[in-house]
Formats: sequence, structure tokens, C-alpha cells
Amino acid sequence: MSKSRGYDVIVIGLGAMGSATLYHLARRGVRTIGLEQFAPLHSRGSSHGDSRIIRETYFEHPLYVPLVQRAHELWRELELSSGTHLLTVNGGLMIGPPDWSVVTGTLRSAREHRLPHQILEPDEVRKRFPPFRLPSDCVAVFDPRAGYLDPEACTRAHLELATAAGAETKFEEPVVSWTASGRGVRVETSNETYDADKLLLSVGAWIGSVATDVQLPVQVERQTLFWFAAPAPGAAYSPPSFPIYAYEFKPGTICYGFPELNKGVKASVMHDGMVVQSPQQLDRAVTASDLTALRDALAGVLPELSRARVRDSTTCIFTNTPDHDFVIDFHPEHDNVLISSPCSGHGFKFASAIGELQADLLTTGGSGFDLSPFRLARLRA
Repeated sequence: MSKSRGYDVIVIGLGAMGSATLYHLARRGVRTIGLEQFAPLHSRGSSHGDSRIIRETYFEHPLYVPLVQRAHELWRELELSSGTHLLTVNGGLMIGPPDWSVVTGTLRSAREHRLPHQILEPDEVRKRFPPFRLPSDCVAVFDPRAGYLDPEACTRAHLELATAAGAETKFEEPVVSWTASGRGVRVETSNETYDADKLLLSVGAWIGSVATDVQLPVQVERQTLFWFAAPAPGAAYSPPSFPIYAYEFKPGTICYGFPELNKGVKASVMHDGMVVQSPQQLDRAVTASDLTALRDALAGVLPELSRARVRDSTTCIFTNTPDHDFVIDFHPEHDNVLISSPCSGHGFKFASAIGELQADLLTTGGSGFDLSPFRLARLRA
């Protein structure tokens, strides 16, 4: 193996967060290289599947609202720079009983940040969005700034613009080991050895095998995605007429979905999948029971869709922290190694903003966002 020339920053992992950080580093003139164990835009992790929700009235916690607002701005900037459509704003319905977490959390974020929103009763939802049939004990909070992103196009744009700005990328080159000291970092891969001043570990579900000395208490969760044939002809399920949605059908568990896109009408149940300790243990076969669980969840709010024909299905990975908040923090023993964002299944929408703030951390040591909720200490305590 040969020893490469030195870099300012090495990025390990070129999914959503890694590609965005590579882009923001490269456009600042930072000498950087990105390393990825799989092919570009692979489907083994968490950054694929043709659509990802973006929403502003964030029911998880109001602290995410400024971050998603910056992400909105940066996705639009990336669209202009790449000449590619990435973000569609078609509104979103956050659905559930008024005293459950999706509705109460959505309203908390909307009110604390004075965001535009509407509370809709079941008959109002049906009148505006005919495919929806809300249970009588539910309401919907309409988020006019919600919509969806094209994850493959977003990651491709970040990678292409990063390389155009001078970044290097190496795909299908697994990392064997890395070391860090006060003098810098060294990364050994299956092909070469690379030296740099700083290192970003942005490997999603593989964080347990790449940062073994930190021993993060994260779990790898299997997530299944389905695309249905639109139950009705015409515009009822098209993006201008059909919003994204999140429906809390039992306490703490939601099903969510999208309008009809190229592959069909996509839907999934969130945080209800099998949990394993590593991505290598993940069963990627989609089963009849996966489909039954989704149909049962959809029946309560989209009865026609719940009976529709399946056009396609796949699996992806969530990497969950115990509190479902992110990890963005420096290694406890190496202040030149940044550990990035096991995102607990809700992170893709933030990738543009996280890429920017991680570039800030790697170049200046600080960020304009309050990152205290994402520190490692809370998980290691």
C-alpha cells in the first residue's frame, strides 16, 4: 500500500451527511477527500428510496426548526448551483389524536417559532384532500412549508459539486483502520493510506465498527418502504393535490407517506421494525407481514390506498440513538475527529445544513447552531 499526499480533512462515508460536508468543505478551498465502502448512491444505507420528507413544524422538538429552516435555504441554493430540481413543497398533514405526540409536538414547534399552520377537523381534511378519511377522534395540523426531497439527486448534486470544487472521492474502498494524534490523522483503506489534519466519521449504521473506542449506544433498525399504484385516476394523488403526511396511529408510532411519484405512492411505518446490532445482521427481504402492518396502519386514514396494489418495495436502515436525537460532536479523546449524526430515521432533510455546520466545526471549531443536544456526553453518561 502506498501513502497518499496529505489533506486537510478526510471524510469517511459519502451518504447524505458525508457528501454534504464534503461539498461545503471543498467550496471553501479545503483540501479534502471522501472515502466510501460502496458504490456511489448505493442502496445499502439510509440515503435512498426516491423521496424524503421535509417539514418545518417539527413535532420531535422545536430545537430542530432553525436547522430545517437553514436546510430549506441551502437545498434551494444547491438546486441553483446544480441545475437540478431537488425540493418540492406541497404541504404536509400531521395527523393524530389532539393529545398525542405528533399533534402536540407539531403545535409546540409552530407556536414557539410562530410558524404558519392550520388545525383541520376530519371533515375539513376530507374536503381539501379527498383521499384522506380521518378517524373522528383525530385532527390534522397542516404545515404549508412541508414537502419532499429527492435523496439520490441531492446526494449526487453534493458529490458532483464537491469534486468540481476540487474534492477527491474514492468509492468501493473500505476503511480498514484509522488513528489520530495531536499531529493529525491517518486512515488506512483496502487500497491506500491517507494522512490529514482532521477526520469526519459519517458512516451511519456502520458507526459501531468504525468508532469502536467510543461504543455509542445506537441500534440499527430495519425499515421497509412500499410503493402502491394510485387507487384513483386523475390528480387526487399527484403532488399538487396530495400532501406528505405523518399519522400517529398508536402512541409513539406513525405511518407516513408521499404523493404519487415515478415509482408510485410511497408509504411506510416508522420505528416499528426489527432491531439488530449491526447492518450486516439486517434481513433485507421484504415480507408479507411487513405489508400487512402497513396496510393496517393506512386503513385508519387512507382506506383506498391501504387496499391498493403494490408496485415496488425495499428496505433501508435507521440508526437510532436512545433519545432519537442526533450525534454531532468531536471524539472524546481526539479533538480533530468529528463524529457525525446517527440520525434516528429523521435526518435526511437536514443534510444540507448539517453539511454546512460540520464544515464550520472542522474549519473553525464552532457553529452558529446550538449543538448541545447532540453531544456525545449525554449518551455516554
